[in-house]
Amino acid sequence: MVRPRILILGAPGAGKGTQSARIAEAFDVEHVTTGDALRANKEMDISDLGLEYGTPGEYMDRGELVPDAVVNAIVDRALAEADGFVLDGYPRNEEQAEELDDMTDLDVVLYLEVGEEELVHRLTGRRLDPETGDIYHVEYNPPEEPAVESRLIQRDDDDEETVRERLRVYRENTEPVVERYEQQGVLERVDGEGSPEEVWEDVKATIEAAS
Repeated sequence: MVRPRILILGAPGAGKGTQSARIAEAFDVEHVTTGDALRANKEMDISDLGLEYGTPGEYMDRGELVPDAVVNAIVDRALAEADGFVLDGYPRNEEQAEELDDMTDLDVVLYLEVGEEELVHRLTGRRLDPETGDIYHVEYNPPEEPAVESRLIQRDDDDEETVRERLRVYRENTEPVVERYEQQGVLERVDGEGSPEEVWEDVKATIEAAS
C-alpha cells in the first residue's frame, strides 16, 4: 500500500496538531513536525553547511534560532525516512516551500481555514497546568477536577496582544505559501471552525479523494 504524503497548513490555533495526529493514526503515516525532527536530530553533523555550529543542538542549547539551512536538511532527512507522512509546521515561508519542492512530491496540501477572531478565542482561552504540563481550554476543554482548575495559568504567549502579533507574523510569512500551493492547483481548503470531529470528517474525505 502506498501511503499518502500530506502537508497540513493553518494559522496558530487552527487545529493542525489535533488533525495531524488523527491523520497519522488513520492513514498509518509519520507525523513530521519541525520541533520533533530537530529534537530527534540534535547531534546531526551539519558541518558541511558552513554555519557557525556543527550540530543543531548547539543552536538549540544556546536558545538561538536554528538557521533555515539546518531545518531544511533535517526535514529532508525525516521525509526521506518516512513511508508516508503528514508534515506539520513546515514550510513557514516561500523559501522553505521551494526547498520542499525539491525534497518530495506531495499528494495533498490541506489548509485549515479559521477566522481570526475564532483563532484569538481559541488561543487566549488556553490554560496550562504547571504541575503536569497539560493544556486545557476554559470553554472547549476545561479540567474535570476543581483542584486542577484552581492552579491553571495562562501562558505569556497566549495573552491577546501576543496572540494577535503571532497571527500577524503568520499572515506575513506563511500566507504566501498558501497562495503558492493554490496557484499550483494542489491546495484543498477545509473549514476548520467546526468541532474536531466535524473537521476530521472533512479532512479524511479530502485525503481519500486525493490519494
